[in-house]
Amino acid sequence: MITAISKIALVFPGQGTQHTGMGSSLFAEFASVRNVFERAGSLLGMDIGRLCLSGSQAKLDLTINTQIAVLTLNIAIYSVFKEKTTIKPKVMAGHSLGEYSALYAAGAVDFDDVFPLVQARALYHQEAVPAGVGAMAAIVGMNDDAVKKICVEISNPRAQVAPVIYNAPGQVVVSGHATAVEKVMAAAKEKGAMKIVRLPISAPCHCSLLKSAADRLAENLEKVEFKNFLAPVIPNCDPGIFYTRENARKLLLRQIVSPVMWRQTVEKMADLGVETIIEIGPRRTLCGLIKRINKSIKLYSIEDVASLYKTMEILNV
Repeated sequence: MITAISKIALVFPGQGTQHTGMGSSLFAEFASVRNVFERAGSLLGMDIGRLCLSGSQAKLDLTINTQIAVLTLNIAIYSVFKEKTTIKPKVMAGHSLGEYSALYAAGAVDFDDVFPLVQARALYHQEAVPAGVGAMAAIVGMNDDAVKKICVEISNPRAQVAPVIYNAPGQVVVSGHATAVEKVMAAAKEKGAMKIVRLPISAPCHCSLLKSAADRLAENLEKVEFKNFLAPVIPNCDPGIFYTRENARKLLLRQIVSPVMWRQTVEKMADLGVETIIEIGPRRTLCGLIKRINKSIKLYSIEDVASLYKTMEILNV
């Protein structure tokens, strides 16, 4: 067993980390993982195991599937993490969708509530902007102001685009109508961006195009009872504060149409004295971002059986 270690934070990834076969070794190895998949599938009326383990990438990339798939695997991995360790994190956070995993891990929302809530969120995202109409793209190698300036020059009422995720120094994600996002990608390339990647996400997250999704989710959130937090959770849209029972609904609605301040979230963790961060979920994407934000923080990720045991071995003091 890993002994409790102070100054550790847990982070959970969101959309864009999904891939066919994710979680396969954990699913085969641990009954607790299979139980999470089965319980979630029963709640939602879908075969999440098949979606994650053998579904096509195109199917996984649909927002209505992506959000459920990533949430399920995040929570399944966390269930094993709790089984195998006694680590009590100092603080938690999730990247966009990953906040729902963090809220569950912090004990603020029940299993039977978080899955239907995210299923509704995903549906409202997709219905607000049909697949193909919206898009997101990561711009690497340009500063925040330069990306923002390009978006302002290109955006108009019929083809909107804006910077919506501040991932790390020199990495900003833009979101909006697909035609406008493509123009930003071309302009950024012309102005010297090092790398431009269109993200495998079918809805334009965190921009004003999703206001109707936020309006609809408000009704679902009213039915959820939020509980006291076992560990503080930093909200993406306002890293200067923490989630509470009282503000959780408001923050989750703001999250839908507000930028993800991931760089500021990690900086807040460092200010709190966090020395080690463990990423719980597929791809190890957040570790890569955090390394660019603060090189002094020790980073570990758990996405499969091998990385679970490796992390356990390293942190076993």
